[in-house]
Amino acid sequence: MANFVLVHGAWHGGWCWKRVAELLRTKHHSVFTPTLTGLCERSHLLNPDIDLDTHILDIVNEIKWKDLRDVILVGHSYGGMVVSGVVEKMEKSIAALVMADAFFPADGQSSCDIDPMKPQILKARDEGVTALPPLPAAMLGVNEKDRAWVDAKCTPQPIQCFLQPISLTGARERIGKKAFIRAKDFPYAGFDAGMSAARIREWDIHEVPGGHDVMIDAPKQLAEILDRLA
Repeated sequence: MANFVLVHGAWHGGWCWKRVAELLRTKHHSVFTPTLTGLCERSHLLNPDIDLDTHILDIVNEIKWKDLRDVILVGHSYGGMVVSGVVEKMEKSIAALVMADAFFPADGQSSCDIDPMKPQILKARDEGVTALPPLPAAMLGVNEKDRAWVDAKCTPQPIQCFLQPISLTGARERIGKKAFIRAKDFPYAGFDAGMSAARIREWDIHEVPGGHDVMIDAPKQLAEILDRLA
């Protein structure tokens, strides 16, 4: 039995991991799916000061206060930024690290720096926007059956989360087990760059069918990959 901490991406919440979490629990794993500050059921906490550090602390405290050890830490999309920062603070508690169609930052980079949407994000910042509305599920390549559900669940994302650079010292590479999972049916340069960076560092590489929300489009395949890391 393993302890999984599954970190969602921008605009999403812990709800998006429901299918994967249920599959992992049938294998008797403990699964935690926290929602980051300002999103979804925590959207009442949305404010302009929420940034990447806020979300890193969300997950650090999830691990710390629940006394989790030998954690398999998974970050999806923007969650790749979050888990990269979490490992810096909780390295000894992490047994495996997984990036699922995620941004793979270098020291000093923000997600905006490596996102093809950078011009739109900077334009919104310059216009005084403090939270970006969610992208439509169709744009994320979500299967047609689930698009209405995903659109109904997503909420605005604090813009500072995209703009704040991350500080890394190499803890991410010291984790024993590391994997990058790429959604085959979602062409996106930012996540291709993440997969390339992981491959150069000799991470395990997996490709799964479906759109960007792999936990929704390919929960069985994703759960199988995660279970093998336990």
